[in-house]
Amino acid sequence: MTANRPISELFAQKRPLRSLEFFPPRDDAGVANLRAAAEALRRINPDFVSVTYGAGGSTRERTTQVSAMLKSDFGLTVMPHLTCVGHSRDELNELADQIYENGFRNIMALRGDPPKGSAEFKPAPNGLRYANELVALLKARHADLCLGVGGYPEKHPEAPNEDVDLDNLKRKVDAGASFITTQLFFDNTVYYRFVEKCHARGVTVPIVPGIMPVLSLKQVQRITQLSSAYLPPVLIKRLEAAHDDADTSEMIGIDWALTQIRGLLANNAPGYHLYILNRARSALALAAGLAA
Repeated sequence: MTANRPISELFAQKRPLRSLEFFPPRDDAGVANLRAAAEALRRINPDFVSVTYGAGGSTRERTTQVSAMLKSDFGLTVMPHLTCVGHSRDELNELADQIYENGFRNIMALRGDPPKGSAEFKPAPNGLRYANELVALLKARHADLCLGVGGYPEKHPEAPNEDVDLDNLKRKVDAGASFITTQLFFDNTVYYRFVEKCHARGVTVPIVPGIMPVLSLKQVQRITQLSSAYLPPVLIKRLEAAHDDADTSEMIGIDWALTQIRGLLANNAPGYHLYILNRARSALALAAGLAA
């Protein structure tokens, strides 16, 4: 079975990388939609794609299926997500072996969100509490895996303060992570400040900005409530002026994301990661805008 190349080799080329995130659909109709999106997005030749794991590991089987489909049917470099939630150390080692044997050489290593209905994260029996422990476990199991980890430019909602959050991030990198992908943000100064603080702590791996093209005001308000991301008043005003018109709102979201990405690349960001919600249209529009 042909193995994907490690994403760390792509970063070594010192060029901006473009990546996309898919989530596993809940049903067969969703899988058909995802296939259509993947077929369309193959035209823009992303450097890699990631596949989420679902809250509480709820989409584990579909994550495996979607990752295999994107790799085998579309020839993409795929980075499956893996979380600590609900798994013992032995189970995580088994999952790591399966991922490796299926030709994947990249994993997004995350603690994961608590299962639905749980207010706080609790490790499984003989499980792991933190993402840095998962990074260490995976590197011990397969040293040549390239591991991505998450970073929060505006602080993880559970962290008591920014310093603690940055210390936790450094632990993940010190355990063997090759790069960081950030939580979404809508103001580039948030990202630049975050990178400066990471560098001051000795974190030198690539820090990839995570960008989400907005679809509607209601959607982005819901997401920023969950992530605590700052929502610029100018963006709110533009979306309010769209009066819930879906096409206009999406156009505003694409334009905002395009401006963000141009600014990030002009300031030497190592690429960008798009949270596309399994929709091809925004990613294709952004690729066209950046090519102009």
